[in-house]
Amino acid sequence: MKNDQTPYLLAILGHPAFKEGEHWQTRTFTAEQTILEEGENTSSLYLILNGCVRVIANIALGSDKTIHPGFKDLTQHDVFGELSFINNQPHTTNITAVTDCKVAVIRNKLLEQFLNSHPEHGLAFYKEVSKTLALRLSTTNTKAFSLLAWGLNHKGIEKHFN
Repeated sequence: MKNDQTPYLLAILGHPAFKEGEHWQTRTFTAEQTILEEGENTSSLYLILNGCVRVIANIALGSDKTIHPGFKDLTQHDVFGELSFINNQPHTTNITAVTDCKVAVIRNKLLEQFLNSHPEHGLAFYKEVSKTLALRLSTTNTKAFSLLAWGLNHKGIEKHFN
């Protein structure tokens, strides 16, 4: 998802007080390589510098079957890992490289320290993260309600309204 937080992240990555190799690093992933796994706590935020990645869920369909649908493809300047950044909890999805890609891996604690000591960047960053998360929540709600309606129709709910 393209979002307005990207320019702030790029500005932060280019800031002389936020150094590559110390506060963040560039990592290269090959197509089909797993970048992060659900349940893992990497303590990092990710910015795609080039290439494409896929957000993949693990959905249990009973005790012995799990499917792994791809929810969304993300490309250059998209961000992932924001929820883990905000709540310091493990990641809720898998991220896999679709193509060869380069990703900036930004250490959460060091980013948070930078944002606290540079409030002009901090305010803009948190504002844009909030907008992105609100948009993603809205999209997720729409999908969940559509699935609920499909399930109710599939189970014959309309017969209860006659």
